[in-house]
Amino acid sequence: MLKLVVVSDNHGRLEPILEVLNKHQHADGYYHCGDFEIPLAYLNQFAVVCGNNDYADVPMSLIVNTPRHRILVLHGHRYATMFSIERLVQKAKAERCNMVFYGHTHVFNDQIVDGIRFINPGSLSHNRDGSRPSYAIVEIDEHEVRVIRHEIDSIPSFMF
Repeated sequence: MLKLVVVSDNHGRLEPILEVLNKHQHADGYYHCGDFEIPLAYLNQFAVVCGNNDYADVPMSLIVNTPRHRILVLHGHRYATMFSIERLVQKAKAERCNMVFYGHTHVFNDQIVDGIRFINPGSLSHNRDGSRPSYAIVEIDEHEVRVIRHEIDSIPSFMF
């Protein structure tokens, strides 16, 4: 089984990154969907893509191949994801991906559209739906994909 850690939108907060790394030390992969706004040295365990608030020399998107999945990782701001994921569906199809990790909306999402699994871990800093800051653990085995929403403890509840 593969265990993948998917985070997004910490917006300069280091504490939640350290919390995630501490809680999931033995994952098979770590993915950051952009808007990190911290030095890349703190993200050396992560495959990182650029968000609309990032100015680092990292790619806008990347593709991860696993034995059963081709995963597109991006932030989402160039695909109007605040309103709909339709443009993201078309991008995933064009890239022949059957799974997408994306951020930008600050809202956790796990849905399947046209046979493609879309996973947004929410935000490590604040979620726009009023829920606690979150990230996702994606477990992939031969028969299924499990997406588990985890909440961040290092940010006090009065902060959001």
